Amino acid sequence: MSNNMREMLAGYVDGELPENDRLAFEKELDTNPELRAELEEFMNLKEVTGIMTYADLPDEVWENYWQSLYKKTERSLGWILFSVGAIVLIFTGLFQIMNELYADSSVPLLIKISVTALILGAVILFVSFGRERIFAYKRDRYKEVKK
Repeated sequence: MSNNMREMLAGYVDGELPENDRLAFEKELDTNPELRAELEEFMNLKEVTGIMTYADLPDEVWENYWQSLYKKTERSLGWILFSVGAIVLIFTGLFQIMNELYADSSVPLLIKISVTALILGAVILFVSFGRERIFAYKRDRYKEVKK
């Protein structure tokens, strides 16, 4: 059977073929038993799928779904805002400390370098830990399991 006839099969079953294509398809049907068998399968499939219906879920399932979605959204937004605020405050405080430390000429250079190294190390560890936690959370296979 040609690919052209196979492509026309679905259109024929749905009654969507133009007149000349429909006539050519029906002519091929008269001489091609393989095409007739495939047409029967398509017709049976259309009949079965035509009587299928979706199962209606109880209202409580939808209510629980939306409540869960709202809780997750609210909590996610809350944590994002909290985290952004905390990060801004921490970095502002660290900037003020560094600014005052470097402005004070009585503080030895070794102390300034040590405090700078300490702060940079803490920031790098904080970012590294945060990135690792996000990476682990995205790949946690058991995050949906209730404890």
